[in-house]
Amino acid sequence: QVQLVESGGGLVQAGGSLRLSCAASGSIFSINVLGWYRQAPGKQRELVAKITNSGSTNYADSVKGRFTISRDNAKNTVYLQMNSLKPEDTAVYYCNADGLKRYWGQGTQVTVSS
Repeated sequence: QVQLVESGGGLVQAGGSLRLSCAASGSIFSINVLGWYRQAPGKQRELVAKITNSGSTNYADSVKGRFTISRDNAKNTVYLQMNSLKPEDTAVYYCNADGLKRYWGQGTQVTVSS
């Protein structure tokens, strides 16, 4: 089993920044990819960004150039730096770990006011 604990969400004005953190624990050796997804009210959960064990990254087109995903393997933590936030970035953000199984964090709310 893998446990994921997110932190760093909150309320920010448009144009502002937030950094999300997700600490992983448990059977970390089984994880190949760490990522962030988000789900806005009435919408499906969507990929925001992901990073492999080798450091390769992938971003949704809507966040390219504004968001940066990174990981600290020593701390078993993945980060999402979000800059130039827009009201349409408002959503619950979920940390995700993929390996032998798929795991999810509890989610953290990000609200961007106009």
